[in-house]
Amino acid sequence: MLEMASRFLGMRGLPPHGYCLLWDPSLIWTHVASDAVIALAYFSIPLVLWRLLKARPDIEFGWILGLFATFILACGTTHLLSIYVLWVPAYGVEAVVKMITALASIGTAALLIPLLPKLVAIPSPAQLRAVNERLVAESAERERTAEMLRHSQKLEVIGRITGGVAHDFNNLLQVVLANLDRAERIAGKDDPAVRRALANATLGAQRAAELTDQLLAFARRQPLTPIAVSLNALVAEAAPLMEKAVGQNVQISFAPSDDDPHVEIDQTQLQNALLNLAINARDAMPDGGLLQISVHEDEHPECVELRISDNGVGMDAETLERATEPFFTTKPVGQGTGLGLSQVYGMVEQLGGSLKIESDPGTGTRVRLFLPRMVAQAGSSVGG
Repeated sequence: MLEMASRFLGMRGLPPHGYCLLWDPSLIWTHVASDAVIALAYFSIPLVLWRLLKARPDIEFGWILGLFATFILACGTTHLLSIYVLWVPAYGVEAVVKMITALASIGTAALLIPLLPKLVAIPSPAQLRAVNERLVAESAERERTAEMLRHSQKLEVIGRITGGVAHDFNNLLQVVLANLDRAERIAGKDDPAVRRALANATLGAQRAAELTDQLLAFARRQPLTPIAVSLNALVAEAAPLMEKAVGQNVQISFAPSDDDPHVEIDQTQLQNALLNLAINARDAMPDGGLLQISVHEDEHPECVELRISDNGVGMDAETLERATEPFFTTKPVGQGTGLGLSQVYGMVEQLGGSLKIESDPGTGTRVRLFLPRMVAQAGSSVGG
């Protein structure tokens, strides 16, 4: 047994590989240096792979890296034996190690080839970045949608409360106005002071009634009478009133649509909305400016867009978020009720349309009204 092991480790009667290189000893040391460096590299690679697998056990196909490390280790051992057999004819040991290396290489190749499609399918860093960017964009869009939903729900709650209060207050105002009218008839013409007091009280009650109308419009509880009208003609008809409201410092530009779309809308309410938007634009341009009104064919066939733009001071994000809330205003006390945009919002929502406001500080404001299109245009009261 010992004799067999001795023959296996160093076969007697056979010269070592270095015997063939004795004619030039430098060749022996060239082989030694080369094989030693290769073996060192081969032994370092498995250490790195095993340390990686230990630190990252979650790596997919980690076992194939372990098998590859074993194959590399066997290759390094063959180079060490190449140095050993330069002086000792241990060809049996060299053959066994080469056989182990061959089996490891065949096993690695046999297991790696079927895995190639899965390895190719692993996303690249660029693909992962693209997916991550899409996820970030989708997350931002979901957050924006959720914020819009919260804002809409907040306005809905405010609208319900406002509508209830305005409705009850309007009923009380009708009683007040009726009694003021009766008192004015009873007072007759004999007492001018009393008549003036009654007239002032009546005027104040009427203004309060107009305020409740605006509140009811925001709450979408004011009765509307939508009819089919030409949007181009309606804006053109409202333009003179808007010009008087904004004054000479503000120029009004109107760009009608070539298709002359008709919309189903309450004509009076839309004209009031245009007047409110014109006044808001005038106040946003204290030194004068340009108010642009245009009609656009919306990308959705059921709507027509009416866009009102100014080049005024604009609004920051916080102001823009609260722009349609009733009683919210950035104007000084006594110069605004904060009901203009809320009335426009309520009117458009009640008609089944939508309102979008775009603004940034220093760039002006764009109010976009998406109004329901009227397919059947016959019987329109304006431009029909």
